[in-house]
Amino acid sequence: MGCGKSAVGRVVARVAGFEYIDTDQFIEEHVGMSIPRIFEEHGEETFRRYEREVVVRLAERENTVISTGGGLLVGAENMDTMKQYAMVFCLWASPETIWRRVKGQSHRPLLNTDNPRQRIIDLLEERKPAYGRSDMLINTEYRSAKDVANLILSQFRKAP
Repeated sequence: MGCGKSAVGRVVARVAGFEYIDTDQFIEEHVGMSIPRIFEEHGEETFRRYEREVVVRLAERENTVISTGGGLLVGAENMDTMKQYAMVFCLWASPETIWRRVKGQSHRPLLNTDNPRQRIIDLLEERKPAYGRSDMLINTEYRSAKDVANLILSQFRKAP
């Protein structure tokens, strides 16, 4: 969260002439409720199940940029499935930068804790092994969405 996935994904899709899909928005539209409400009424495990279902449903898509929630690729099954049909780019920023970007936002259910800054640190540490399995890890701290998109497009064009 807070690394620029949506902004970068939209730029990549526009420049490449691809469709853009945000998995959180996809889930909200298909379930008929917001992500915070899903967490509140059904819990994180139900939300993660919806994420697994989305990964499978999107496997047939071509010419599509898929922006996932930060936890979607933590499940090895999700990462393995995505890597079968897509290049996986992971956007990264320091906990301080993420906190600066997301503080005050109410639509982040994983940060509804007594210490959201520490939660960001803990999530990054927990997710580090999964993020390391991506095809490319990109630091977004000092790069614009356009610069990050250009890095992704460059790697995509070089791919076999």
